[in-house]
Amino acid sequence: MTPDLEVVAIGSAESFKAWEHGYPYRTVRWHFHPEYEIHHVVATTGQYFVGDFIGEFEPGNLVLTGPNLPHNWVSDVPPGTCLPLRCRVLQFSESFFADANRVFPELSGCIDILEMSRRGVLFTPETAALVGPILGELVEAKGIRRIELFMNVLNALSSAQNASTLASTRYHPDPSGFMSAGVNQALAYINTHLTEPFSEADLAELTGQSPSAFSRSFRRHTGMALVQYVNRLRINFACHLLMSKAEMSITDICFAAGFNNISNFNRRFLDQKGMAPSRFRTLLAQNVRAVEAA
Repeated sequence: MTPDLEVVAIGSAESFKAWEHGYPYRTVRWHFHPEYEIHHVVATTGQYFVGDFIGEFEPGNLVLTGPNLPHNWVSDVPPGTCLPLRCRVLQFSESFFADANRVFPELSGCIDILEMSRRGVLFTPETAALVGPILGELVEAKGIRRIELFMNVLNALSSAQNASTLASTRYHPDPSGFMSAGVNQALAYINTHLTEPFSEADLAELTGQSPSAFSRSFRRHTGMALVQYVNRLRINFACHLLMSKAEMSITDICFAAGFNNISNFNRRFLDQKGMAPSRFRTLLAQNVRAVEAA
């Protein structure tokens, strides 16, 4: 069975994603993503799957999965049961950790446990009891407190005793193969052709679905409509251009990012960033001047 790609949307003002969800939920399926994930079960029992590992979980189950390692937790609850909170999740990218490690070399103490996570790591109930409350606070935390709590989690995991790996040494996830099927294929196409024109019908044809079936499937997998997903990626790309291409006009950036008119670009930029692109560029310039003057 081919795992689905989960789109992990880490906010532009965030270093990592900390969140919680109930059951059932759209991410409760056999899936993978490029980010590391710390997964803590708060309620229910059931079976969990990590690579080629299958085990039983109960409240307190704490697992770290590495990039592109497929996983899923399936709760044993009566059909129709809806739970407001089943687990808490912390996700962060390899690039974020690598950048942080360059700034804070002390983080190299986490490298061993992150390397183990490529097979999935199960922590003891004692470690889970320590980390669980930190994750509970982290989901609601703001500002610098988020960083402090994140470091506390990494410290607890990297110094944990008796952690065990889950998937066998023979299991090697192949994200290139995963991305060749279904909605994953459409997501790969979007990433490759982001600034080019394409329609929902084009992507439906690519995946062998009707437009209506593709629309439902895409929303179920990503949590958002196709237009919203594409606009978010294009605005992020526009921000990159605003920060790195001072010689480009905002109109040029609008079209380079895949938008076909400036008014729509300005409107979408304001929706996502809370300011116009011209204001975004002005604030960047002010920040550069302040750094140079310091």
